[in-house]
Amino acid sequence: MNKHKNTKIYFFIGFCILSQLIIAQKINWQEDLKIYSAKLEEKHIDLYHKINKQEFKKSTQKILNLSKKGDDYKTIIELMKLTKKIGDGHTAVSLRNLDVHQFPFEIQLIENKWRVVKTPSSKKNILKSTLIKVDGIPISEVASKISETAQFVENKYSKTVRTASYLTISELLYHLNIIKTKKIALFTFLDENNNEFKVQFTALKNTELKQLDYATLEIGVPEIEKPKNPKFNFLWFAPIKNKNAVYINFKSYPSFDQMQNFGDNLVKYIAKNNTKNLVIDLRKNGGGDLYVGVILAYVLNLADSVDWKNGVYLLTSNVTFSAGTSNTALFKQLLNAKVVEQPTGSNPTGYQDMGQFNLPNSKLVITYSKRKFKLSDKTTQGIQPDVLIYPKWSNYVLGKDEVLAHIINNLMI
Repeated sequence: MNKHKNTKIYFFIGFCILSQLIIAQKINWQEDLKIYSAKLEEKHIDLYHKINKQEFKKSTQKILNLSKKGDDYKTIIELMKLTKKIGDGHTAVSLRNLDVHQFPFEIQLIENKWRVVKTPSSKKNILKSTLIKVDGIPISEVASKISETAQFVENKYSKTVRTASYLTISELLYHLNIIKTKKIALFTFLDENNNEFKVQFTALKNTELKQLDYATLEIGVPEIEKPKNPKFNFLWFAPIKNKNAVYINFKSYPSFDQMQNFGDNLVKYIAKNNTKNLVIDLRKNGGGDLYVGVILAYVLNLADSVDWKNGVYLLTSNVTFSAGTSNTALFKQLLNAKVVEQPTGSNPTGYQDMGQFNLPNSKLVITYSKRKFKLSDKTTQGIQPDVLIYPKWSNYVLGKDEVLAHIINNLMI
C-alpha cells in the first residue's frame, strides 16, 4: 500500500511540474501585442492610411482578451485579420517561423473553379480535377473564410492568389472550424467528366513536402525552349523560333552585378541576331529588388535593333506582385512595352519596400511597408493590361500557353 501511495504522490508531483511547464511555455501575448503595435507605429510609413488609430487599438485589445482563453492559433488568426485591415500588401503576419503543415497539392482559380495544378505523383488522379468540398464544406464557404485571413493581399487579384496558397494550411482550416482534425481532411473533387470522388490527405511539414515527387501542369509553346543549363532557373532568355524575337523569363531577381552580366549577354545576343521583338515574362514574378529590374531596362535600352515602337511585350498575371508590378510599370514607360494577359496582383501606386521584425514569444514575423511608390497617376486595382487575356482551362490542361501563342501568331511583326 505504501508503495502504491508513494507512486501516486510522485505521479501527482510530476503532473504538477508538467502543468507548470506547460503554463510557462504559453505565449506571452501581452508582450507580443505591445511590440506589434509599437513597432508598426514606429516603422510603417503610414500605418493609419486605411484603418483609423482608434479601431486599431480597440482591435488589438480584443485580441489580447481572446489570447487569455489559451487558443494561440485563434489569436494568430485574429491578428492576421487585423493586420490585413491595415490595407497594403507588404504589411502582413508571416507564418514562416511556425511549424505549420500543408496538404500536399496546389490549386488555382481558373474560370471560377478551383483547379488542381500540382499534386504528389502518388495521387496523380486528382491533377486537372476541381476541388469542390473540404470535409464536406463547400469550397465557396472555405475560400470565403480563408480569404479573410490571407496575407500579402493588395487588391482583388492577389486576394485570389493568396487564398489559394493559404487554403491548404491545415492549422488555419482546423482553427477556422473547417476540418475536423488538425492534420487529416477529406477533400471532394470533380474529375474531367464531372464525376465526384473523395481523397483523404494528411498535412505535412515543409521539409516533408520538399521530399515528395510531384505531378505538375506546365504550359509552354513549341517556339520557345528553355536553355539546358541556365545560370538561373528564375532568369533566362531564349530565341523564339521562326520569329526575329527573344523571350525573357523573369521570375525573380539576382544581385546587381549578376543582372548587369545577364543584361550584357542578352544585348550581345540581340545585336548579333539583329533581334526586333522582345517578350518579357513577369507572370510568376512575386517581387524582389525593383532597382535590379531597372538595370535590365537600362541595358536593353542599348539594343538598337529592337523595334522600340511596336516590338516589346510584357506578360503579367495576378501573381505579378511588388517589384514585379513596379518593374512592369517602369518597363511600360521606359521600354514602350505593351502589357498582355492579366492585371497584376499589386498596385503601381501604393505602399511597398518591405521591412520586418519578429515577435519574441509567438515567433511570428511581422512585415510592414517602408515607402510609398507612385508609378501611376492614380491608385488602381493592379496594372491593367493593354491586351487582356484570361487563359482558358481547356488550353491549360493541354499544356498550351495560349497567351504566348497569341503574341507570336498575332502581335509580332
